Amino acid sequence: MAHPKRTALYPGTFDPFTNGHVDIVQRATKLCEHLVIGIAIRKEKGPLFSLQERVEMAREETAQFSGDGRATIEVKPYENLLTEFAKQVGATIIIRGLRAVSDFEYEFQMTGMNYRLNPDIETVFLMAEASQQAIASSLVKEVARFGGDVSSFVPPRVATRLKKKFSN
Repeated sequence: MAHPKRTALYPGTFDPFTNGHVDIVQRATKLCEHLVIGIAIRKEKGPLFSLQERVEMAREETAQFSGDGRATIEVKPYENLLTEFAKQVGATIIIRGLRAVSDFEYEFQMTGMNYRLNPDIETVFLMAEASQQAIASSLVKEVARFGGDVSSFVPPRVATRLKKKFSN
């Protein structure tokens, strides 16, 4: 009897997709057979990139880690409760990236709430590689807005997209 495919969900706004996100995706694919990257619509956050652009970035930057004996990766937008989206995609694991201790309090509260909403879904925290831990999308956007070099924080295609956004 074949065991069911373990599906994990890595949710976020990914505005933009950073090297830290790429690192978490690489680590997450070691924990599951199928990884869904959930792109939160979150209009109230006023994202710099459109939903379509964020989905494209995630697909472009993670395609290399999908298949060939590794977990398959799927990128999907969502606008509902995280636990409901996890259920829709068949995820039993939610992947959350932690950069610093300051992230932990919020993530701890969210994990507790998600568990109350659906105790069948476990949350797993992953730390990005040390050189990627200080990267926050909001800081990357600020550096790019003022013409700074973001090439060590984001993949090259994302850096190009940021440059275009702020050159207009």
